[in-house]
Amino acid sequence: MSNTAVSLIGVPTDIGAGHRGASMAPEALRVANLGQRLQKLGLDVIDRGNLHGPLNPWLPPSAEGYRHLQEAIDWNREVCAAVYDELSLGRLPIMLGGDHCLAMGSISAVARHCREQGKQLRILWLDAHTDFNTASLSPSGNIHGMPVACLCGHGPAELAGLAGFTPAVTPAQFRQIGIRSVDAGEKHLVREAAIPIFDMRHIDEHGIKRTVEAALEGMGPDTHLHVSFDVDFLDPSIAPGVGTRVRGGPTYREAQLCMELIADAGKMASLDIVELNPALDKRNQTARLAVDLVESLFGKSTLIR
Repeated sequence: MSNTAVSLIGVPTDIGAGHRGASMAPEALRVANLGQRLQKLGLDVIDRGNLHGPLNPWLPPSAEGYRHLQEAIDWNREVCAAVYDELSLGRLPIMLGGDHCLAMGSISAVARHCREQGKQLRILWLDAHTDFNTASLSPSGNIHGMPVACLCGHGPAELAGLAGFTPAVTPAQFRQIGIRSVDAGEKHLVREAAIPIFDMRHIDEHGIKRTVEAALEGMGPDTHLHVSFDVDFLDPSIAPGVGTRVRGGPTYREAQLCMELIADAGKMASLDIVELNPALDKRNQTARLAVDLVESLFGKSTLIR
């Protein structure tokens, strides 16, 4: 981890999702004591409160194939500005989503910051899904299935250009871990884009340790590591509070080791926590687990190592 000054940024919207409820996630993470738990690790934590944006109109897809496109643009502009401001202050922003479409805002801000500072950007995408859909291929039109494609330039100009340049990032800057659900048309796009993907078969065959080490390989002293943690990365048996459950994800111990190995690399400089849905959770169990794992991302371990 490259910074001990941390800023929490709540983004209470489910504008890109297919289920209502992710808008409540920032408060669920606060109820699970995220800020206090990070302070106990010795971090300087500031909670910036919640960003504000349009309400979710809960409409069907437009003729162009997007649900809530203008609202998603408005929210992501807010996220991009807020995350960029924290990076400019030398702080580590933690975006408390909200659904995963918001990563377009956070990662665009990080990409702009890295370009200005001459840093290399590496993005760890912890998720059950590749999120590389386009409007023409998406079965639902839900924008939370499109952020990686948009960040790589395949999407509306207002989203693809949030960083001030297009594309904000390249597929080669991603490392996707935990993938186990990819739409039929999306499979071809992902293959053509050559995104480095470590799916669950890879984890089963090689183990989580070798998988994460491979995903972190090649980072240099000037690398900015952004972690985009979709809570549906986890197996739904331990994390039921998500809208898009996919069986066969990492176990508790696999997830813990993944986070500890990321912490050991010492490069994380920004973080998303997304797709937590308290409406589908059981007694805030998933939020508490997410906070537990985020503590490990910031260096908490059983022993002094």
